[in-house]
Amino acid sequence: MRTLPRDVAAFTGREAELERLIRNTDPGEAIIIHTVDGMPGVGKTALATRAANLLAPRFPDGQLFIRLHAHTDGQLPADPSETLAALLASRGIPPRLIPQSLEERAAMWRDHAADKKILLVLDDAADNTQIEPLIPAAPGCMVLVTSRRRLVALDGAGPLPLDVLPPDAAARLFTHLTHRTPTPADSPALTRAVLLCGHLPLAIALLAGRLAHHPTWTIPAFTDEFAAAQDRLGELEAGNRAVRTAFDLSYNDLPPTRQRLFRRLGLHPGTDTDAYATAALDNIPLHQARRELRALQTDHLIDEPTPGRYRLHDLLRTYTQTLTTQDPADDRARTTLRLLDYYQHTAQKADLRLARAHTTPPTTPLVETPDLNTRSQALTWLRTEQPNLLAATDHAATHHHHTHTIALAAATAALLRQDGPWHQAASLHLRAAATAHHHTTPHDEANALNNLGHVRRLLGQYAAAGDLHEEALALYRNLGNRQGEADALNNLGRARRPLGRYAAAGDLHEEALALYRNLGNRQGQADALHELGRVRCLLGQYAAAADLQEEALALFRGLDIRLGEADALNDLGRARTLLEQYAAAGDLHEQALGLYRDLGHRLGEAEALNDLGRVRYRLGQHAAAGDLHEQALGLYRDLGHRAGEADALNDLGRVQHSLGQYAAAGDMYEQALALYRDLDNRHGQANALNDLGRAQYRLGESVAAGYLHKQALALYRDLDNRHGQANTLSDLGRVQHRLGQYAAAGYLHEQALGLYRDLGSRLGQANTLNDLGRARRLSGQYTVAGELHEEALALYRGLGDRHGEAEVINNVGALAAETVGPGDGLAVYQQALHIAREVAAPLEEARALDGSARCQLRTGDREAAIENLRQARAIYQRLGVLEAQPAADLLTSLETEAPDSTER
Repeated sequence: MRTLPRDVAAFTGREAELERLIRNTDPGEAIIIHTVDGMPGVGKTALATRAANLLAPRFPDGQLFIRLHAHTDGQLPADPSETLAALLASRGIPPRLIPQSLEERAAMWRDHAADKKILLVLDDAADNTQIEPLIPAAPGCMVLVTSRRRLVALDGAGPLPLDVLPPDAAARLFTHLTHRTPTPADSPALTRAVLLCGHLPLAIALLAGRLAHHPTWTIPAFTDEFAAAQDRLGELEAGNRAVRTAFDLSYNDLPPTRQRLFRRLGLHPGTDTDAYATAALDNIPLHQARRELRALQTDHLIDEPTPGRYRLHDLLRTYTQTLTTQDPADDRARTTLRLLDYYQHTAQKADLRLARAHTTPPTTPLVETPDLNTRSQALTWLRTEQPNLLAATDHAATHHHHTHTIALAAATAALLRQDGPWHQAASLHLRAAATAHHHTTPHDEANALNNLGHVRRLLGQYAAAGDLHEEALALYRNLGNRQGEADALNNLGRARRPLGRYAAAGDLHEEALALYRNLGNRQGQADALHELGRVRCLLGQYAAAADLQEEALALFRGLDIRLGEADALNDLGRARTLLEQYAAAGDLHEQALGLYRDLGHRLGEAEALNDLGRVRYRLGQHAAAGDLHEQALGLYRDLGHRAGEADALNDLGRVQHSLGQYAAAGDMYEQALALYRDLDNRHGQANALNDLGRAQYRLGESVAAGYLHKQALALYRDLDNRHGQANTLSDLGRVQHRLGQYAAAGYLHEQALGLYRDLGSRLGQANTLNDLGRARRLSGQYTVAGELHEEALALYRGLGDRHGEAEVINNVGALAAETVGPGDGLAVYQQALHIAREVAAPLEEARALDGSARCQLRTGDREAAIENLRQARAIYQRLGVLEAQPAADLLTSLETEAPDSTER
């Protein structure tokens, strides 16, 4: 009654599973039954043996280990009647008294075990019919069953399915069995060795056993040899133990049709499969494919990592591939072609729902396909199947299935543009273009070049993208394909725009628009109008840009193209922002963001988040703006969209700048500038240079700031970007002001003001009027200065810009103190201080405190002046701005001189 095998000395991992078996042993009203199931070689017997040895003291009346031989080479599965006879004999019952029938033997066994505490381990069970007669009825007994099958028909049992070992446990098992202590240099090879074993305990044990008997071999050299083996399964055997034999025993139990399906699963080039793909692969009805997959999963020959998705373990995949060599070559070829046909048709069907542009209609289906009647269904299917689609495309290219190579690349183009990975998409379309050039038609080649151009543009390779679209354009024109010609023209305009060639881009979009109108293609018209609106925005023609986006939006909505609608809403929001219609702009970006999220369009989501952040920034909601830009930055980086990453970094820099964190802002601007330069994005470079100049100005680096602003101004002039020119002229004026060149500063501000008025930018006018007022005050033109500040203040209040209001009131305070008296100046500074604190504008708060202190000194309130100066100095020093030193010097002189001295 004590027949347990010896404890497993090298037992590693499975702590949670072992704890579950040990913990759930308290006797109750019914017998405790646990089934441990899993694929061949996963360590079921080792776990059951380990648990039984630990549990043995709790079952003093017997611990029995019975091998049922469901999968023992050269041996039939144990007959339950004969097993019962052996059990009864072990209790001392003479053979002549053991009944003949299975039912009577089972009853006698239950009677003998009725008052006992027995632990029964039934190893390698075939099914529940082999097990049921052997199970005692006594609540003090426990039964552990191991099986390669899921024993779903065994009532009352607690199933414990085993997966392969986690990587760290697999590595520990390997090192334990090799009797070695790996060095850090061995770690990569060790990780690779257990990975090549698929983390399967049997494979690890056999491989480690080989290495253990060769103490002079190193782990890296041994792993390299194993990786290079032509027959890796052949390397995993020792004596009567072999991974291949374990697999053979399970495979041989299958009926012939299931064996065929199992073999064909090894021909699937992808990572997993579902019932639809399996039906195509095996040329069987869908309902049969579902039944066969469930049966293979029950037998642990395939896994079901997520509902309805099935995969082979790596070693089982290798095993099936050795089995397929038994099948005729033409049968294997037909099998893979059926699968390629299925993926091509279904991907084209999904692409119709996803792509905004003209797409290839799907081929005629030969098998059942999933419902893809909505964009959401299509996107979910494409995302789920993306690894398989890429693998199928690679397989088609490798085996010279030219039509499938081109069609699959085209059908996945919209998904890959939206989700990436873009480098992989570029390789895919490049191969499709080469295949089409050499083996199919110019039309296929033009389509592939156009798709490749899209991806190059997303990667920031604008010149290369333009070249590809030009090649496609030439091919379409030679073919007389006016639809393709219009698409290529529109795409070429998209590629020209980031290079700052706005006029050329606009011409291309207008040419495309004319073609689309002649063709009666309303979708194409909407696309071209949308792109033309983007160009108009960059040229400072904001009202015209808004009109174009509204026209595009109406077309997209009429056609029920929700992605186009989201794009038009977002770009209309950009135009409204530049027209300083912030509430309307925010609403448009939020609508776009909701649509992008509904559509699962992560790139669009990033764009809308970043643009909404710009609106929040303009409204003085700096914390909210920063959060939105951070979210956008994360998405851009996940997608590998470097141009978007640069935009988000630059916008984050502006938020930091507005919070007075000038050094941090400068770092953000420099990161953005480096990206823009790598991408040859001249518009982005100009923005980053100008913003970096502003940060340098605040940090007291006036000469450096002027140099940066001049570089930005040259770029803006080359780009004919009048808004950028106005911004930079205004910033250059501030630099001249600090250098004491007030007349020059005034001249620059006047130029900027003229541009802002032409553009209708009230914010730009307000900023420049304010700066111009400061220059006029320091030139002694007090009346003019006051008028300019009043005009600026009215504009800021009309815009709801409290930060700007605080800045101009500080300037009015300086003017009042200088022309009217310190008492009036102090009152104005206190107004500025209240607003600055309310909107968290630290620089304006410090300026108001500083100005108040100087007025208080003149009125004799020395203590209040010192306290205000201390607060101002602390803020200035925290911001690291130039104003910190004068404030510190004045404070030092006040704190060291006699109390009755007066500051003049």
